[in-house]
Parts: sequence; C-alpha cells; structure tokens
Amino acid sequence: MMFARAFGVAVLGLALSAPTLRGQTAAQYRDFQLGSDLATVAALTGVPASDAKIIHAGPAMLQELQWRRPYAGTEAAVDPVEQIAFSFYNDQLFRLVIDYGRDRTEGMTDADMVEAISTMYGATAKPPSKSTRAPLAGADEELGTRVAGWGDDEHTAVLYKSSAGMYGASSFRMMVSSVRLNALARTAKARAARLDEREAPQRERAREKKEADDERAAKAKARLVNKAAFKP
Repeated sequence: MMFARAFGVAVLGLALSAPTLRGQTAAQYRDFQLGSDLATVAALTGVPASDAKIIHAGPAMLQELQWRRPYAGTEAAVDPVEQIAFSFYNDQLFRLVIDYGRDRTEGMTDADMVEAISTMYGATAKPPSKSTRAPLAGADEELGTRVAGWGDDEHTAVLYKSSAGMYGASSFRMMVSSVRLNALARTAKARAARLDEREAPQRERAREKKEADDERAAKAKARLVNKAAFKP
C-alpha cells in the first residue's frame, strides 16, 4: 500500500527522496489529498470509515478520523509520525493534524525540521498577517508555537512545536489545511454551537420526560408481576 510505504520514510530521510517529494504542494501530505472523501482516506489508512467520529451533524456534517502508528512492524520501526487526525467537512478532507513522536525527533532543532519538511513543500512562506491569522488563533494556541509555514492562499502547511514535556523534550506537529474548507468548517462549528445552546433547554426537558416515562413504565411492570405473585 502506498500509505504504508510512505510512512516508512523518516523525517531525517526525507532529503534522500527529495526528487520524488519535491514539488508536492500544501494541498497534500504524503498520499493524502485535501478535498478527498472519507472513504478514500479510510482506504489509505486502513482505518474503517465507520470509526470516524461525528463532531457535529448539522448544519454541516463535521467528522474526524484518527490514525495511530502500529506498535510493531517495519513501518513502526522507522516512521516518525505517531498519529494523524483527519477532519472532514461534508465528506471533504479539510485538515490533517500530524503528530511526530518525541522519540523520533529527539535532539532535532527547529531548523532541522524546517529543512526536512522543505524537501516536500519547498521554500517557507511568510507568516500570515495578524488579520489573516486572527480566525485561527484558537487552533494556533491548541497546536503550539508556530515554527514555519508553507503553501499559498488556498492551502497551508504549518509546523508547530509544543512546550517541553516530562523529560524536557519538545514535540512537533504539522497542520495541513484547505483555507476555504477550513473557514467553512469553522463557521459550521460556530453555528452548531449556537444551535446546541439554543436547543439545550428543550433537550433537557425531553431527557427528564423520558426518565419519568421510563420510571412509570418500570413501576407498572413491577406492579403487574408483584400483584400476580403476591400472597398475604
């Protein structure tokens, strides 16, 4: 499988395959293309599409599929990628968040990571302006400190570094995303949150009613059984 072969390439070894990787745009990461549907990504990863988690069902369908590196095997022995979270907006892949294992990047500097990833995406891009970056501020804070970015107005790949861990080692992660689909997903998520807040009282009343109905049904059933069997 192309996915398995691609995941057999370590970060430090990316330069060795530069002729193959060079020219890849920020619209993809390895074999994964932004805009692909869930079935395609599931087939590439080997993770069943049924494992996808529904984040919001409306007003747009937002889903997430998680891939984690196997604990054993040839790919696990050399692949620096620990896990990938694939996010979908109406069955279109709009974002990948790639976590690199601390043990596979130990000792590597920011410059080392930028050099390796640049073999895929070419020269780094200028950091976005504050006005452009503002809508993604929450995501930036969650992902870590921005190290470098690649891409254009349509697709971006950004390398982040988290704070030091338990043993003093920093971890790196990448976010590859479609600017257009990411904006649509962000808007849909905000609308879904507002709908959830507005519908929360109604859902709570429905829950309480169901609990009361279930309790009455259970008591009625118990009454029939106990009445029939009761002998004073």
